Amino acid sequence: MSSEDVYIAGIDMIKFGKFPDISVATLGAEAALLALDDAGITINEIEALYSGNLMMASGMVGQQIQKEIGQTGIPVVNCANACATGATALREGWTTIRAGLYDTILAVGVEKIAGAGMLGGGGGSSKGISPEGLLGSGAMPCVFAEAGMAHSKEYGTTFEQFATIAVKNHHHSTMNPKARYQIETPIEEVMNAEMISYPNTKLMCSANVDGAAAAVLMSEKKVKELGLMGQAVKIRASVLTTDPWTDRDEVMPDISTCTRTAAAQAYEMAGVGPNDLDLVELHD
Repeated sequence: MSSEDVYIAGIDMIKFGKFPDISVATLGAEAALLALDDAGITINEIEALYSGNLMMASGMVGQQIQKEIGQTGIPVVNCANACATGATALREGWTTIRAGLYDTILAVGVEKIAGAGMLGGGGGSSKGISPEGLLGSGAMPCVFAEAGMAHSKEYGTTFEQFATIAVKNHHHSTMNPKARYQIETPIEEVMNAEMISYPNTKLMCSANVDGAAAAVLMSEKKVKELGLMGQAVKIRASVLTTDPWTDRDEVMPDISTCTRTAAAQAYEMAGVGPNDLDLVELHD
């Protein structure tokens, strides 16, 4: 792989909310145009489009977005990878620039979740018996509750510590005018909210809303050519992993092991360590 450095030259998002009358492609197109404006370029400068969408994985969302922002004959790649869908679309674009294939790409992540009833699914066994309720629940608040309880058993993590994460996240939302909610939530309010699946209360769970974000990635050569080095942000590392086999993974995902593996690889790639970081945002 080439050693070509990759930069985010433009980035933006729509204001998250519930948009029953707006298509997923239109939401993605809006975010894409915002990112292009931030980079000061048009779709004509984009060499490839990477689109992340899970709920319409077979709907050719990337091509639909391109019809709204300009069809220029560039390749479009659609990505579906659970909660990592948008990040995977960005990583795919990052990889191609690193390899020297392109100098400028557009990555878009868009979902319409409002009203979708995102409870997850247990699926079925080879004998046709659904495991839902046998080993817990496949609803996402329950899946993460199970992971939280396992983390608590191993590390002694408390209910209050889990609640503190929600307090921090809600505080960050107050500084983002495009977040769905901009409300401070004191820890007492988080801990006393309706219990969904211990240790997750309602205020620890994600709201089911619609949203889209996009980023323009460029090679260092292109960033310098366009005079964007003053605003561009270098991507020091990008790592994608799956959880390795463990005894526990037979019945539930081993999220902690997967996260530690990815973090170790990212630190090595970036040439930094945990003590060099000022902020950590962890998403599944």
